[in-house]
Amino acid sequence: MGTGRLDEVLDATYDCLTRYGVRRTTMDDIAATMGVSRSAVYQYVRSKDDAFRRLAGRLHEQALARARRAAADITLPYAARIQGILAAKLELVLELHGDSPHTAELLDDKARLFGGICSAFTADLRRLLTGLFAEAGTVEEVGPAEAADICIALVIGLEGATAAQHLLPPASEALTAGLLGAPVSTVTAGSRLARPPLTSHVSPQDRHAANAEASVRDEPGSQTTHSADPLVSAC
Repeated sequence: MGTGRLDEVLDATYDCLTRYGVRRTTMDDIAATMGVSRSAVYQYVRSKDDAFRRLAGRLHEQALARARRAAADITLPYAARIQGILAAKLELVLELHGDSPHTAELLDDKARLFGGICSAFTADLRRLLTGLFAEAGTVEEVGPAEAADICIALVIGLEGATAAQHLLPPASEALTAGLLGAPVSTVTAGSRLARPPLTSHVSPQDRHAANAEASVRDEPGSQTTHSADPLVSAC
């Protein structure tokens, strides 16, 4: 079977989808769009349903390939790689929603024809995200798989938002920073998160000893100068 000719069939199927939707499209429509006979179309697909399944598979495979490239780019910080995976899903959704009210049918994970393709695509994205979070390390309260689910939920929430593509970078960066527990630009492949405490801790014993030393310096005749807090040194 010629791949180029099959692509022409699927392109024609997509064109029919934008105009008629899945239910109203016929093999005659696909053939007419290509300018060939219906029997010629049957050389590449078994039926209308087969054409739509193959079309949905092609679109999701293309998006998954983009996600995999983003995940594999070890020259980028983890946050950028995670955002690349999320962008692959969001771009697919926005493209299909934008071309026609009918094309969004290819995203229905409950549809008889291609629901399995949609579900498998999301599962593949989840595995990619889980792998990255497992490498980078997450905050103690959230495991890698949970972090992946949270990121996917973010994209789903953005799918219906105005200017979704504009919102994804800051939303993804803020979310990833919280999940990684570190500034996103500092976490790259080969590095593990070093999470210093947010504030310095001074034990009561150390503070008592420091105050005692300060009292000695305050005795008459002492020429020692010191800061208001004996534990704060000059920079």
